[in-house]
Amino acid sequence: MKKFIITALLVIIIPFLFTKIFIQTDEIKFKYKTNNIIRVKDEKTNQIMIIPFEKYIKGVVAGEMPATFELEALKAQAVASRSYAMYQMTATKDKEYDVLNTTANQVYLTDEQLKTNWKENYQEKINKINKAVQETNGEYLTYNNEIVNAMFFSTSVGKTENSEEVFVSKLPYLRSVDSKWDELSPVFNDTYTFDLKDFYTKLSLPYNEKLTIEITQKTSTGRIRKLKINSQEINGRDLATKLSLRSNYFTITQNNEKITITTKGFGHGVGMSQYGANGMAKEGYKYDQILKHYYQNTEIKKI
Repeated sequence: MKKFIITALLVIIIPFLFTKIFIQTDEIKFKYKTNNIIRVKDEKTNQIMIIPFEKYIKGVVAGEMPATFELEALKAQAVASRSYAMYQMTATKDKEYDVLNTTANQVYLTDEQLKTNWKENYQEKINKINKAVQETNGEYLTYNNEIVNAMFFSTSVGKTENSEEVFVSKLPYLRSVDSKWDELSPVFNDTYTFDLKDFYTKLSLPYNEKLTIEITQKTSTGRIRKLKINSQEINGRDLATKLSLRSNYFTITQNNEKITITTKGFGHGVGMSQYGANGMAKEGYKYDQILKHYYQNTEIKKI
C-alpha cells in the first residue's frame, strides 16, 4: 500500500514539476519603482504619459527590436535604450516632457498596443522582453563617467558611421566600427523605382528629361552627404527622407522615364546596429560585449 501511494504521488508530482520548470505558462512580471519615472509625450494625441522608468524601457525594447531576436541582443537594446532615455532626461529637466514616443526619440508601445500587435504570441514575446529588461535592470552606459547618447539604428552598410559625419557633434564613443553581421538583414539592400516626373516632384526640382548626378561629398563608409542633381545641390539625408529611402547610401540610374535607386543599410548608421547586435549574439557574444563593440571605450553602470 505504501509503495502504491508513493508511486501515485510521483506520477502526479513529476509532470507538474516538469510543466512549471520547462513551460512558462504565466507572464513574467516585475515591480516598478514608483519614484523612477519618465515623461513620455504621445505625438498623435499630444498627451504626456507619466510612466515608471523600467516599464518604459520594456515598451521601448518591444517597439524598437523584434522579440524574435536573440536574448543577448534584446539585453543590449535594453541598456542602449535606457542610456539614451537618461541622456535625453538630463537635457529636458525644464521641459514638460522628456521624450517622444516615436522614432524622433525612441518608439514606445503600451501593453495594449503590444497585445493588439502580437495577439496570441503576446505572452511568449512579452516574457522574453521582460527577461531582457530584468536581467539588465538599471544598467546604463557611461563614457568618462558621463551618460552616453546611445544612438542605434536597424542595419549598417557593413560599418557604422562616425557621429560627426552624420550629425554635428564628434563623440568619442560613436566611432565607425566593423559590422559584418548586417549582411543577413532583410533590408541590407533595397531597390526603388520612380517615374521621372514623380522623382522631380518629390525633390521639388524642375522637370528635365536628362538627369545628371554628381556626388560631391561622402562619409568614410560611402554614404552620400551631398550631391548635385542637374546642378542643384541636395543633402543626401534630405533626399533619402523625401523619397522614403531606407538610407543615404544609394545609387541612382535613369532608364528613359524611369528612375531606379538601390540602397544599402537602414537608418542613420550611428551607434549600435540592431541587426549587427543580433548577428553578434548568434555567434555567442554577450550583451556587454555587443555594447562595448558599438559604443567604444564605454562602461556599464547601474542606477
